[in-house]
Amino acid sequence: MSDLSAPGFPEEEVRHRARAGAAAAFPPAEEYGHVLFGAGQPGAADRAAPPDALDALRIVPPLFLPQRLAKLIDLGREPDYRDVELATVIGGFASALPVYVSATGSTRAAGGDLGLALSRQAGALGIPMVIGENVVPVNGYGRLGEAADRTLLGRLRAYTEELPDGLGGVAVQQSTEDADAEVWNLVHSDPAALPLLESGRLAFELKVGQGAKPGLGGMTVLEAEAAAALGDRFGLDPLFGDGRVLRAATPGTFTAEILRQQIRLMRNNYPRVRIWVKLYPGRDVAEAARVAHEAGADAVVVDGAEGGTGWAPGVFLPHVGLPLAECLRRLAVAPPPSLLVSGRIWEGARAVKSLASGARAVGLGRAALIAVAEDRESGLRRFVDCLALELRLLISALGKYAPQALDREDVWSPEECGITAGR
Repeated sequence: MSDLSAPGFPEEEVRHRARAGAAAAFPPAEEYGHVLFGAGQPGAADRAAPPDALDALRIVPPLFLPQRLAKLIDLGREPDYRDVELATVIGGFASALPVYVSATGSTRAAGGDLGLALSRQAGALGIPMVIGENVVPVNGYGRLGEAADRTLLGRLRAYTEELPDGLGGVAVQQSTEDADAEVWNLVHSDPAALPLLESGRLAFELKVGQGAKPGLGGMTVLEAEAAAALGDRFGLDPLFGDGRVLRAATPGTFTAEILRQQIRLMRNNYPRVRIWVKLYPGRDVAEAARVAHEAGADAVVVDGAEGGTGWAPGVFLPHVGLPLAECLRRLAVAPPPSLLVSGRIWEGARAVKSLASGARAVGLGRAALIAVAEDRESGLRRFVDCLALELRLLISALGKYAPQALDREDVWSPEECGITAGR
């Protein structure tokens, strides 16, 4: 099994949810009546990572609930959490939940049968999925005898074969190195993508950067023979001393005008395709999001510094980029209508806090891979069952019945009363 662990990530909690499903939202049922639970009780929250600014937020239900009253009148009975409707629209795609599967790349930890199992389960759930960068340059597109289980086309087919009518969609990511391989042109002209294209469930995602390594391009470690086959198409650095080399792609150069023109070019070249733009957590993320939205992007994706990656310099992970909570704070003045965010999303509280802070949906990256690694057939489904139950419980506790109804008033920060949250 591939190692999907990361410092501070609650891997065992995710695996437990992949095994137990919605029941994992509660303490063990056999403890009922025998154990008293409280803030200091050992549990999932205590085994998770130390609190960051998003974790430090509190979800704060009001006492007076006008939306619950409206729901009561509409239903003719007292509403409860089961009346929360989670269906929404994500970047132009109808989705069963305010959740999508964020990009997973070309490494073995995200590829092979794990990538196919992830694609199948995401499709069956009716939630959108992003197919990440580097898949075509590293593993091929999926024609001419290339190993289907690791290629872009293999993932695309696995997803669409399970997809319910009218739900979900695929966003195919393209970075500067993917552009050299003409990934979007390959997909757009492929008969396998035609059902998605004709049903409005195909998006192309322009990757400006990644949360785990802002300002850098894609990086992979290659054996000497594989590196030699690439010629001079990428920067190759034999720095490991054992025959392996670092392959580094250029990150691309953007200004506000370059981003506008790129989105307009995508609109002109692919008029039936949804346009997504993925931003890394730079200090001007709010301005970049505004530019992308005004230029016509159907979704603006912001990847917080907590986001995972297949490979990055160790110094970047703890020191570079804004945390997701700070990105949301900077975007709060005028968030794009279809803001999608990712960064250590693994349970309902972080998801609800993100939604209340302006996001339309949240992305599952490492959590989705861990869930599928735990059970290739149903791990992600059980994990999402648990997440959906928590979303319903938390949203209904706020006296609301749809994720779109959440607002900044639903969360409270310790900073509001002069308390500084620790990491």
